Amino acid sequence: MKNRIKLLTAAILTAAFLPVSGALAGDIDIENPWARASAGPAKAGAAFMEIKNDSVTADRVTGASADVSEAVELHTHIRDGDVMRMREVEFIDVPANGATELKPGGLHVMFMGLKAPLKEGESFPLTLTFENAGDVTVEVNVMKASAMGATHGEGHDEGQGDMKKQ
Repeated sequence: MKNRIKLLTAAILTAAFLPVSGALAGDIDIENPWARASAGPAKAGAAFMEIKNDSVTADRVTGASADVSEAVELHTHIRDGDVMRMREVEFIDVPANGATELKPGGLHVMFMGLKAPLKEGESFPLTLTFENAGDVTVEVNVMKASAMGATHGEGHDEGQGDMKKQ
């Protein structure tokens, strides 16, 4: 009985000194990161994925970096009349115990000034910076130019799809 009380007291004291705000990188799970192969001499590309947050604390992607391009930005699509336009966003929210999907026609990671074409079958590292979880690096698989996702076949126009408001 005394050993149980000592163990319980130690566990309570240890928990009292742990930080309560902020998720660990282990709470962030990034599934199926992918990009489309470049079409011709394109100087831009995009990456898509699902970001899951198993923490009780919401998090957000605040930046990204990759060596495949001169600049890496967080983007979304917005409707401007009858036209869908890409716009940079400051962050991408990932809810506590939830997920955010980055997909064609919605939120995505944009590569501006590609240093070389993205070729089907290749991959490259991408680091996402989270407000709480810190840096998380994933390997992005390059799929055919018409791809709609890591488990999907032929795609549809880039301008279609759901959008999330920031």
